Amino acid sequence: MDLKQYVTIVENWPKEGIKFKDITTLMDNGDAYRYATDQIVEYAKEKEIDLVVGPEARGFIIGCPVAYALGVGFAPVRKPGKLPRETIQKEYGLEYGKDALTIHKDAIKPGQRVLITDDLLATGGTIEATIKLVEELGGIVAGAAFLIELTYLDGRDKLEGYDVLTLMQY
Repeated sequence: MDLKQYVTIVENWPKEGIKFKDITTLMDNGDAYRYATDQIVEYAKEKEIDLVVGPEARGFIIGCPVAYALGVGFAPVRKPGKLPRETIQKEYGLEYGKDALTIHKDAIKPGQRVLITDDLLATGGTIEATIKLVEELGGIVAGAAFLIELTYLDGRDKLEGYDVLTLMQY
């Protein structure tokens, strides 16, 4: 299935010069959403995944159906102050400044094989921070899966040494 036909390109959003890749038109098509999810599930089965982890919010949209299909749990990665129990935190750089992500301190057991999911691999900063969170808790990042990769932003460079699946490249 050509998934790109289900992604809507929105010109000049959220700012001038950006060609935003809107996945909501993929998600609202049951066949396309199922196909994309199934592709990631097949990839994850080969990796013997114990847990799926995804950063908010679109990592939840991709990761939760994958976790369900695999019969494994899902652990959310969120901005500071959004998770109710004890967390660990990693800061990461943005174009202008810094941001941070957190995960519950008990979300991952040492040695668990983790699949990280998100909708988009762009600069790689969010996923790099997510990997650091997983590894600090003793998890093994067995793979990372994305619907879309913006190859011109070189995000894959930050994931060197990790197995990466992307279903579409722009």
